[in-house]
Amino acid sequence: MKLHKESKGTIIVASIAFAVVAVLSIYFLKNLSLLIIIPLLVIYGLVFWFFRVPKRNIQDHTENVIAPVDGKVVMIKEVFENELLQTKVIQVSIFMSPLNVHICRFPVSGQVIYKKYHPGKYLVAWHEKSSTENERTTVAVESLTNHKVLFRQIAGYVARRIVFNCNEGDAAKAGHEFGFIKFGSRMDVFLPLDTEIICKIGDKTKGGIDVIARMTDQ
Repeated sequence: MKLHKESKGTIIVASIAFAVVAVLSIYFLKNLSLLIIIPLLVIYGLVFWFFRVPKRNIQDHTENVIAPVDGKVVMIKEVFENELLQTKVIQVSIFMSPLNVHICRFPVSGQVIYKKYHPGKYLVAWHEKSSTENERTTVAVESLTNHKVLFRQIAGYVARRIVFNCNEGDAAKAGHEFGFIKFGSRMDVFLPLDTEIICKIGDKTKGGIDVIARMTDQ
Protein backbone atom coordinates (compact mmCIF):
# COMPACT_ATOMS: atom_id res chain seq x y z
CA MET A 1 0.00 0.00 0.00
CA LYS A 2 1.40 3.38 -1.00
CA LEU A 3 1.39 6.03 1.74
CA HIS A 4 1.03 9.78 1.25
CA LYS A 5 4.14 11.89 1.83
CA GLU A 6 2.30 13.76 4.61
CA SER A 7 2.27 10.56 6.65
CA LYS A 8 5.97 10.61 7.59
CA GLY A 9 5.86 12.73 10.76
CA THR A 10 2.62 11.24 12.06
CA ILE A 11 3.76 7.64 11.55
CA ILE A 12 7.10 8.29 13.27
CA VAL A 13 5.33 9.74 16.33
CA ALA A 14 2.72 6.94 16.32
CA SER A 15 5.42 4.27 16.06
CA ILE A 16 7.42 5.67 18.98
CA ALA A 17 4.29 6.04 21.12
CA PHE A 18 3.13 2.50 20.31
CA ALA A 19 6.55 1.02 21.10
CA VAL A 20 6.86 2.86 24.41
CA VAL A 21 3.35 1.93 25.59
CA ALA A 22 3.79 -1.69 24.46
CA VAL A 23 7.08 -2.08 26.34
CA LEU A 24 5.68 -0.48 29.50
CA SER A 25 2.55 -2.65 29.29
CA ILE A 26 4.58 -5.84 29.00
CA TYR A 27 6.87 -4.79 31.85
CA PHE A 28 4.17 -3.74 34.31
CA LEU A 29 1.10 -5.75 33.27
CA LYS A 30 2.74 -9.01 32.19
CA ASN A 31 0.01 -11.33 30.83
CA LEU A 32 -2.59 -8.54 30.88
CA SER A 33 -0.53 -6.40 28.50
CA LEU A 34 -2.50 -7.68 25.50
CA LEU A 35 -5.54 -5.77 26.78
CA ILE A 36 -3.59 -2.60 26.04
CA ILE A 37 -1.49 -3.69 23.06
CA ILE A 38 -4.29 -5.10 20.87
CA PRO A 39 -6.48 -1.92 20.88
CA LEU A 40 -3.36 0.19 20.31
CA LEU A 41 -2.37 -2.04 17.39
CA VAL A 42 -5.77 -1.44 15.80
CA ILE A 43 -5.34 2.33 16.19
CA TYR A 44 -1.80 2.09 14.83
CA GLY A 45 -3.12 0.27 11.77
CA LEU A 46 -5.78 2.93 11.25
CA VAL A 47 -3.06 5.60 11.09
CA PHE A 48 -1.53 3.78 8.11
CA TRP A 49 -4.99 3.32 6.57
CA PHE A 50 -5.72 7.04 6.88
CA PHE A 51 -2.68 7.98 4.79
CA ARG A 52 -3.31 5.47 2.00
CA VAL A 53 -3.03 6.63 -1.61
CA PRO A 54 -5.48 4.63 -3.75
CA LYS A 55 -4.90 4.19 -7.45
CA ARG A 56 -7.38 6.26 -9.43
CA ASN A 57 -7.84 6.40 -13.21
CA ILE A 58 -8.17 10.18 -13.60
CA GLN A 59 -9.78 11.32 -16.87
CA ASP A 60 -9.53 14.67 -18.66
CA HIS A 61 -12.52 16.96 -18.03
CA THR A 62 -13.70 20.26 -19.48
CA GLU A 63 -17.32 20.79 -18.45
CA ASN A 64 -17.49 18.32 -15.57
CA VAL A 65 -16.98 19.33 -11.94
CA ILE A 66 -15.26 16.44 -10.18
CA ALA A 67 -15.60 15.47 -6.52
CA PRO A 68 -12.50 16.99 -4.89
CA VAL A 69 -12.44 14.48 -2.01
CA ASP A 70 -13.79 11.17 -0.79
CA GLY A 71 -16.66 11.74 1.60
CA LYS A 72 -20.35 12.52 1.95
CA VAL A 73 -22.28 15.42 0.44
CA VAL A 74 -23.73 17.28 3.43
CA MET A 75 -24.83 20.60 1.93
CA ILE A 76 -26.10 21.98 -1.38
CA LYS A 77 -27.40 25.51 -1.07
CA GLU A 78 -27.36 29.01 -2.55
CA VAL A 79 -25.05 31.37 -0.67
CA PHE A 80 -23.32 34.72 -1.16
CA GLU A 81 -19.57 34.24 -1.58
CA ASN A 82 -17.94 37.38 -0.19
CA GLU A 83 -14.22 36.59 -0.20
CA LEU A 84 -13.51 36.78 -3.92
CA LEU A 85 -16.50 36.18 -6.18
CA GLN A 86 -18.81 38.74 -4.50
CA THR A 87 -21.91 37.10 -5.91
CA LYS A 88 -24.50 34.42 -5.21
CA VAL A 89 -23.29 30.89 -5.94
CA ILE A 90 -24.17 27.27 -5.23
CA GLN A 91 -22.19 25.77 -2.37
CA VAL A 92 -21.57 22.02 -2.42
CA SER A 93 -19.98 20.73 0.80
CA ILE A 94 -18.40 17.29 1.25
CA PHE A 95 -17.56 16.00 4.73
CA MET A 96 -14.62 13.62 5.23
CA SER A 97 -14.56 11.27 8.20
CA PRO A 98 -11.21 10.06 9.60
CA LEU A 99 -11.70 6.83 7.60
CA ASN A 100 -11.90 8.60 4.23
CA VAL A 101 -8.97 9.24 1.90
CA HIS A 102 -7.95 12.85 2.67
CA ILE A 103 -6.21 13.77 -0.57
CA CYS A 104 -7.67 17.02 -1.94
CA ARG A 105 -8.10 17.36 -5.69
CA PHE A 106 -8.92 20.14 -8.14
CA PRO A 107 -12.67 20.02 -8.93
CA VAL A 108 -12.21 21.68 -12.34
CA SER A 109 -9.54 22.17 -14.97
CA GLY A 110 -8.16 25.62 -15.79
CA GLN A 111 -5.76 28.06 -14.16
CA VAL A 112 -5.31 28.95 -10.49
CA ILE A 113 -6.12 32.65 -10.07
CA TYR A 114 -6.28 32.97 -6.27
CA LYS A 115 -5.03 31.28 -3.10
CA LYS A 116 -5.14 32.27 0.55
CA TYR A 117 -4.69 30.66 3.95
CA HIS A 118 -7.02 31.70 6.81
CA PRO A 119 -6.26 30.89 10.45
CA GLY A 120 -9.38 30.25 12.51
CA LYS A 121 -11.38 28.10 14.90
CA TYR A 122 -11.82 24.31 14.99
CA LEU A 123 -15.58 23.84 14.96
CA VAL A 124 -16.78 20.38 13.93
CA ALA A 125 -16.40 20.22 10.15
CA TRP A 126 -20.10 19.66 9.42
CA HIS A 127 -21.03 22.88 11.23
CA GLU A 128 -22.30 25.45 8.69
CA LYS A 129 -20.16 28.25 10.16
CA SER A 130 -16.97 26.21 9.75
CA SER A 131 -16.80 27.43 6.13
CA THR A 132 -16.11 30.99 7.29
CA GLU A 133 -14.82 30.63 10.87
CA ASN A 134 -12.55 27.55 10.91
CA GLU A 135 -8.93 27.33 9.84
CA ARG A 136 -9.19 27.01 6.08
CA THR A 137 -7.69 27.68 2.68
CA THR A 138 -9.32 29.27 -0.34
CA VAL A 139 -8.36 28.50 -3.93
CA ALA A 140 -10.04 29.78 -7.09
CA VAL A 141 -9.66 28.49 -10.64
CA GLU A 142 -10.63 30.12 -13.93
CA SER A 143 -12.12 27.03 -15.56
CA LEU A 144 -11.85 25.90 -19.18
CA THR A 145 -15.50 26.91 -19.51
CA ASN A 146 -14.61 30.49 -18.47
CA HIS A 147 -16.16 30.29 -15.01
CA LYS A 148 -14.57 31.23 -11.71
CA VAL A 149 -14.82 28.25 -9.36
CA LEU A 150 -13.79 28.72 -5.73
CA PHE A 151 -13.16 25.92 -3.24
CA ARG A 152 -12.06 25.64 0.39
CA GLN A 153 -10.25 23.09 2.51
CA ILE A 154 -11.71 23.36 6.01
CA ALA A 155 -10.08 22.00 9.16
CA GLY A 156 -12.38 20.16 11.53
CA TYR A 157 -12.38 19.59 15.28
CA VAL A 158 -9.61 16.99 14.95
CA ALA A 159 -7.79 18.21 11.83
CA ARG A 160 -4.92 20.56 12.66
CA ARG A 161 -2.88 20.58 9.48
CA ILE A 162 -3.93 21.71 6.01
CA VAL A 163 -1.58 21.41 3.05
CA PHE A 164 -2.21 23.05 -0.32
CA ASN A 165 0.48 22.88 -2.96
CA CYS A 166 -0.62 25.25 -5.69
CA ASN A 167 0.18 28.82 -6.65
CA GLU A 168 -1.49 31.52 -8.69
CA GLY A 169 -0.78 30.91 -12.35
CA ASP A 170 -0.51 27.13 -11.97
CA ALA A 171 -2.45 24.85 -14.30
CA ALA A 172 -5.29 23.02 -12.55
CA LYS A 173 -6.36 19.59 -13.76
CA ALA A 174 -9.67 18.22 -12.50
CA GLY A 175 -9.16 15.19 -10.28
CA HIS A 176 -5.46 15.77 -9.72
CA GLU A 177 -4.06 16.40 -6.23
CA PHE A 178 -3.40 19.90 -4.93
CA GLY A 179 -3.41 19.30 -1.16
CA PHE A 180 -4.13 17.19 1.90
CA ILE A 181 -5.95 17.58 5.22
CA LYS A 182 -5.11 15.47 8.25
CA PHE A 183 -8.08 13.70 9.88
CA GLY A 184 -11.77 14.75 9.92
CA SER A 185 -12.47 17.77 7.72
CA ARG A 186 -14.52 19.21 4.87
CA MET A 187 -14.27 20.72 1.40
CA ASP A 188 -16.64 23.33 0.00
CA VAL A 189 -16.99 24.03 -3.72
CA PHE A 190 -18.66 27.25 -4.88
CA LEU A 191 -20.19 27.10 -8.36
CA PRO A 192 -22.10 29.54 -10.63
CA LEU A 193 -25.86 29.58 -10.18
CA ASP A 194 -26.49 28.15 -13.65
CA THR A 195 -24.39 25.06 -12.90
CA GLU A 196 -26.14 21.73 -13.36
CA ILE A 197 -25.83 20.00 -9.99
CA ILE A 198 -25.68 16.23 -10.41
CA CYS A 199 -25.01 15.10 -6.83
CA LYS A 200 -27.51 15.23 -3.97
CA ILE A 201 -27.26 15.45 -0.19
CA GLY A 202 -26.24 12.11 1.27
CA ASP A 203 -24.29 10.94 -1.79
CA LYS A 204 -20.94 9.26 -1.12
CA THR A 205 -18.22 10.68 -3.36
CA LYS A 206 -14.96 9.28 -4.67
CA GLY A 207 -12.43 12.06 -5.19
CA GLY A 208 -11.10 12.48 -8.71
CA ILE A 209 -13.70 10.09 -10.14
CA ASP A 210 -17.31 11.10 -9.44
CA VAL A 211 -18.93 13.96 -11.34
CA ILE A 212 -20.82 16.23 -8.94
CA ALA A 213 -21.86 19.01 -11.37
CA ARG A 214 -21.53 20.21 -14.96
CA MET A 215 -20.88 23.68 -16.41
CA THR A 216 -21.33 24.64 -20.04
CA ASP A 217 -18.96 26.97 -21.88
CA GLN A 218 -20.00 30.63 -21.74
